[in-house]
Amino acid sequence: MSDTTHEGAIAVSAPPSPDDGLTPAALAAKYGLAVSGARPGLADYVRQLWGRRHFILAFSQAKLTAQYSQAKLGQLWQVATPLLNAFVYYLIFGLILGTKKGIPQEVFVPFLVTGVFVFTFTQSSVMAGVRAISGNLGLVRALHFPRASLPVSFSLQQLQQLLFSMIVLVAVAVAFGSYPRLSWLLVVPALALQFLFNTGLALIMARLGSKTPDLAQLMPFVMRTWMYASGVMFSIPVMLKDKPSWIADVLQYNPAAIYMDLVRYALIDGYGASNLPAHVWFAALLWAVILGVAGFVYFWKAEERYGRG
Repeated sequence: MSDTTHEGAIAVSAPPSPDDGLTPAALAAKYGLAVSGARPGLADYVRQLWGRRHFILAFSQAKLTAQYSQAKLGQLWQVATPLLNAFVYYLIFGLILGTKKGIPQEVFVPFLVTGVFVFTFTQSSVMAGVRAISGNLGLVRALHFPRASLPVSFSLQQLQQLLFSMIVLVAVAVAFGSYPRLSWLLVVPALALQFLFNTGLALIMARLGSKTPDLAQLMPFVMRTWMYASGVMFSIPVMLKDKPSWIADVLQYNPAAIYMDLVRYALIDGYGASNLPAHVWFAALLWAVILGVAGFVYFWKAEERYGRG
């Protein structure tokens, strides 16, 4: 195909390309190309995450080991930190402010320690989730992997830390007269549901924290408020018996209070079913499923944007 120019020269034009008229998406599909870092479908994303399960476990264990590597007492701080917090709360709230209000001493001490340990599990998962993406940008930008691996791994790290703390919690319960019985097995499903709830919450906070790093500075105040409203240092129905009943209901059905009360009910003699709200196991399951699923989907929807800000 040729044309003669005004100077007599012949110019040869290129033949039409077979790709002319194709959209970018059609062109990519024709040659088997994919957008780098594109968000996979939800089912594919779940499969990818399951395929990284060994990485998730190894990463959580490495983080747990490194957390106290510079301290002389090492991983003993995993147990000592919440135990010291419980001791301080006992001095302030139990002795000075008298928040035990008729609860026997042999019940109140394990009640308080259980509350501190179990709430710390949620608190630490949330705080780790906020920094899961923003604090690991080098890893996020260097490697291709489902980004949900990071907040899930941090939640798993906090679960492992709680399991170390359970040794002390069991010792405290036994020291104050609560001996092993079948109800202790209820701790397993209670913590499993709390782990699912914590993971969903960590995924939500990871997405929010990836774009707003200052959120990490705000969350300690939010978590402290949540702790005081969840009955860590006092029994909600006892403290609010003179208040409108709906206030106690709202506080008792908040997820932090539910998971604490389930573990308390399982471990502590003298902390019976009368201290629990109605349908407490259903409420615990509902919170875990709703936050777990919603948190996972919310995080997945921004998968292609992590590390690109």
